[in-house]
This record gives sequence, C-alpha cells and structure tokens, in this order.
Amino acid sequence: MNKAFYTGASGLRAYQKDMNIIGHNVVNSATVGYKATIPEFRELVNTNMDVNINRERDENNKIKEGHGVQMFHDDLNFTQGKYQSTEYPLDFLIAGDGLFAVQNDTGRIEYTRNGSFDVSIEGNAAFLVNAEGKYVLDQNNQKIQLDYKPETNTIDTDTVKPRLGVFSFTNPNGLIRTDGGSFLVSENSGEPQAASRADYTIYQGSLESSNVELSQEMTNLIVAQRAYQFSSKVVTTADEIEQLVNSLRG
Repeated sequence: MNKAFYTGASGLRAYQKDMNIIGHNVVNSATVGYKATIPEFRELVNTNMDVNINRERDENNKIKEGHGVQMFHDDLNFTQGKYQSTEYPLDFLIAGDGLFAVQNDTGRIEYTRNGSFDVSIEGNAAFLVNAEGKYVLDQNNQKIQLDYKPETNTIDTDTVKPRLGVFSFTNPNGLIRTDGGSFLVSENSGEPQAASRADYTIYQGSLESSNVELSQEMTNLIVAQRAYQFSSKVVTTADEIEQLVNSLRG
C-alpha cells in the first residue's frame, strides 16, 4: 500500500504545480508580450513486477510497475502573439524571433517581448524606458537617449525604431522568467546575440498580445483537476486499506 500512497502523492504534487501554471497563464492572458508556460510530465522510475509469468521473459519485455508522475519541464511557449494596434509612437512589436533588452538601476539586463515604452526626462536629456522605468537598450547595450528639445518639450519619435536593440538566444526556452514578466539569461539559454534582421520585423504603433489561448487553458484546467481528484482518491484508498490491514493484524 505504500507504493499506492506515494504514487497518489506524486500526482497531487505534479498536478498542483500544473494548476498553478495554468492559473498564472490565465491571469496574464491580457499582459502585453506574455509568453505562456507549457508543463511536461514524465513517469517516475519503473521497476519490474515480480510475477511468475515473467520468469522466462527477457529483461526488456517484463511487465513494468510505475511509481507515479512528476513535472519534467515547464517550457516557455515563444509562439507569436496577436498584433494589437495602438497608434502610440512609442509602442513597438517584434514580429518574428527576438527580444528587447532593458536595464534596471542596478545594471541588471533583462529581456522582454513587451514593447510598451515611454519617456524618462532627466534634466535636459530624455531616455526611452519601459512601464517599470527600466532603460531600453540599443544593440550595443547602451541606453537609448531620445532626440529631445527641452525648450518645446518635444521628442522626435521617428528616430527611435532603428535604434532599438533586438537580441536572440540559442535556446530561448532556457531563459528564466522574472516576476515582472521579463527574462534573465541562464546557462541553458546561452548568451544573447544580436538578432538577424532577416528573423524579425519591428512595427511601430503596435503591441504583441499574450499568446495564451484561454480555451486551451480551460481544457487543461479540467484535465488537471480530474487528475488531481484521482490522485487524491488513490491516497485516500491506500490509507483506508492500510488501516484495514493493520486492524486485521491486531
């Protein structure tokens, strides 16, 4: 009964994580540039069942006994989100592969598909920033200083688009998601490289919507809930049988 109990418990852990991921995707379905997370599950280690009919079988053809399930990966889905026209000159959309780079006050560089930018006026200078006030970087990882005329308080937005840095990664699925929805470099992602112009196009006055498909997420939620309920039933049944066996022993 211990095997049944731990098999059910592994399902509870795995499908709780699954429901958490689904919930996070649904909550961010309206977040600009958000990339959905896709969980992948694998069986835990299998062992050969000690059954007499298997005595003459070779090792590869014996009946296997599983020991539950675990979440093997939670990959990022980098498929293109829908185009959303805003006509705001500091909104930018990347069609194709690549991410914008932003830098916070501590110097940490993050990467994002959210091209909703704005202006930070600092004395007589103006810089391009995102909604969180992080500096948007060019292809050389330098802050983008805008063509700003303080006497008229005007900015030339036509010169912004060609200065935007767009970066690519060998394995974008290896990026680490931050609380703000941007991404950090990891050993698995590889180092950022200047994206090839042939791989992307930047559209000004548009934003990329989240690529979360709500209908699919609701279907996944129903499946995860049913799997969680089944795992809970396995744990309960295993516990009841164990109690019955112990009472008979007494």
